[in-house]
Amino acid sequence: MAREYATIHPAVIRVNYGVQRSERGGAAVRAISALPVLTGSWRELGGGLQLTTSGAFEFNREAVERPDLQWSSPLAREARLVNMSQLGHALNDLGNPPIHALVVYNSNPAAIAPNQSAVLAGLRRPDLFTVVLEHFLTDTARYADIVLPATTFLEHTDLYLAYGHYYLQLARPALQPPGEAKSNIEIFRLLARRMNFSDACFDDSEDDMIRTALNSSSPYLKGISLELLESEHFIRLNVGPDEQPFQPFADGNFPTRSGKFEFGAKTLAYAPPVESRFGDVSLSKMYPLELLSPKNDDSVNSTFGHRSQVDKQTSLLTIHPQDANSRGITEGRPVRVFNSRGSCHFTAQISPDVLPGTVRVRSTRWNSSFPDRVGLNTLTSERLTDIGGGPTFYSCLVEVVPSDHLDV
Repeated sequence: MAREYATIHPAVIRVNYGVQRSERGGAAVRAISALPVLTGSWRELGGGLQLTTSGAFEFNREAVERPDLQWSSPLAREARLVNMSQLGHALNDLGNPPIHALVVYNSNPAAIAPNQSAVLAGLRRPDLFTVVLEHFLTDTARYADIVLPATTFLEHTDLYLAYGHYYLQLARPALQPPGEAKSNIEIFRLLARRMNFSDACFDDSEDDMIRTALNSSSPYLKGISLELLESEHFIRLNVGPDEQPFQPFADGNFPTRSGKFEFGAKTLAYAPPVESRFGDVSLSKMYPLELLSPKNDDSVNSTFGHRSQVDKQTSLLTIHPQDANSRGITEGRPVRVFNSRGSCHFTAQISPDVLPGTVRVRSTRWNSSFPDRVGLNTLTSERLTDIGGGPTFYSCLVEVVPSDHLDV
């Protein structure tokens, strides 16, 4: 593979959203990113590497987010930021002051956040006031004091960037909102008024916010206006002349202090994640299987988890025949997956699709579908990645045994 990659031209690497979900994920992506520099494939049309194109959508985010308003608030300081990957710790242990109110939108943390047992314990706190903006009665909505019906993408105006291309898109409502459903923006706007915020930005319409976001110094957004998007619906960023390929690093210039690619090779020495088969020996003896929880083909995280087809797909644990045989696990039978953080139940799927020593559960089944009402993320930890402070869903050791549960 190394010889083919180095000698075939053009060669491109497609990095996806899984590599970084381990304790050493940042270093892994850094190492992979060095390969097209070593081979010179950035110079070739169709060569190089892609993780996401979202960085090219250089909106004027600060003008929309208005961080300056923090200083004019009664607290006169920056607001405290809490990493969602450590929500369980935040809800249960954070002090000075502790969290007493939670507003959840565009997420279902009861199912998708790590260290689920701690998250659910926090959501059960009688002194936590929880509001959830939702379309469905999700696992998180079941813990809410108030559920506010929210619009779907078909029912409100929005501006869409992309992960895999360079086209900016405007969407207008195709349907009227049902019942009392309101968009997130409208709910926040109404709350601001009720809380007596007098800053003019809290009266901005969606169109006002789009114009503000597009008012950017980025050359990629030059000349792109709301009016142009209104007439064209989607517009290619100014990443190069029309019909010309975009090759941002072909001349060897990179957005670093030196202007060159900085390998930082001395900091790339491999160290296995603590929670892996090659990490802490005592831990891997107790829990010898590495749990991977990749995306499911027909859903996104826990979205669409209410559909029976998706629920069935995410109820399976795939295990290699070698590991299944040594544990007395048979096809289609319930199994219990556990570690020091908790346990949950799945249906066994025996297949060589996974390597010996690993098991796979596609993410993420709703907790309400499990016999014990706890799901996959009761097994994952709040440990963070080495770069960016992301979740380490793929640094997770477990053991799997047959279960006597009949309703998995």
